[in-house]
Amino acid sequence: MTKKIPVTQPLLPPLEEFVPYLEQIWESRHLTNAGPFHEKLEKDLADYLGVEHLCLFSNGTMALLTALQALRVTGEVITTPYSFVATAHSLLWNGLKPIFVDIAPGSFNLDPDRIEEAITPATTAIMPVHCYGTPCDVDRIQKIADRYGLKVIYDAAHAFGVRHQGQSLLRNGDLSILSFHATKVFNTFEGGAIICPDAKTKQRIDYLKNFGFADEVTVVAPGINGKMSEVNAAFGLLQLNYIDGALARRKRIDTMYREAIADMPGLQLLFSPSDDHNFAYFPVVVGDDFPLSRDALFERFRARDILVRRYFYPLISTFPMYRHLESARPERLKVASDISSRILCLPIFDALSVEAFDSIIEVLQTALSERA
Repeated sequence: MTKKIPVTQPLLPPLEEFVPYLEQIWESRHLTNAGPFHEKLEKDLADYLGVEHLCLFSNGTMALLTALQALRVTGEVITTPYSFVATAHSLLWNGLKPIFVDIAPGSFNLDPDRIEEAITPATTAIMPVHCYGTPCDVDRIQKIADRYGLKVIYDAAHAFGVRHQGQSLLRNGDLSILSFHATKVFNTFEGGAIICPDAKTKQRIDYLKNFGFADEVTVVAPGINGKMSEVNAAFGLLQLNYIDGALARRKRIDTMYREAIADMPGLQLLFSPSDDHNFAYFPVVVGDDFPLSRDALFERFRARDILVRRYFYPLISTFPMYRHLESARPERLKVASDISSRILCLPIFDALSVEAFDSIIEVLQTALSERA
């Protein structure tokens, strides 16, 4: 039986190295509520990422929900249709109205040229996504936000470790949200974080993620249970010992893909990552001049047990809870609709073997040879 090649695979350090962490948890019986591993991971992650303040969460979606609460966002929020559904779902769960804006041509990110025209008196925030870890046009987005007095919350779920203009990409906006889901380059099984600019904001977020408790008898906000457990935090600390090596291997695989695909007509790569990227995804846009349509190529890969994914298809705006919105109309989202119909993410993870890589490239080469 052929072994399936997943689109991604979680980084898992040696199991025997995790056991001592578990033994400490068993000894202390401190399982949650900001235990010693939780406190250390917040500090070590902030240091690693080059940020001042970081709040750990049970998952990235809970972090998104809480970030909106922390900034007291109301009314309408401008966001992208080209993302995972959690981006927009977090708005609905907060009683907010998503206003979808198209992505920029030649990009996967929110188009700054389209943001300003979508602003209304009800707009209070912008929620862009650093899609595939590629930085949004943070300078232009911030200028627009400053001009209209809007908050900016970045869904940076893909952007762990990414640097931009000499500093952490996560420093942009009012808040940035990370995901440590098993599909991400850095995982804690499940987990997430909010990057915040100052100690006062961190304190408010810490209250919100713990039911609003300020102390044993004082509740200062209608909070929720968003805390990360000691087991997840301990795993994150172990992951930090291995993340640099994993990112370096991802970079090599990215380079191999680019060299192999460079001369393949009909396959477009919309960005070239810098050394400050995290190589979390390898998206390819399938053009009309490729012998197979995107979906036919998808099925060709699947027939070979190569589990490529159509990230992000369909667009969030096409789902039933959003399609009634005026901003969800396809004619308003032409670039995103086109990219969504052509996108294919090829497998990339630190343990991808040479044999698996060769199988992936063979599928592409075979498709091209059929046209010759």
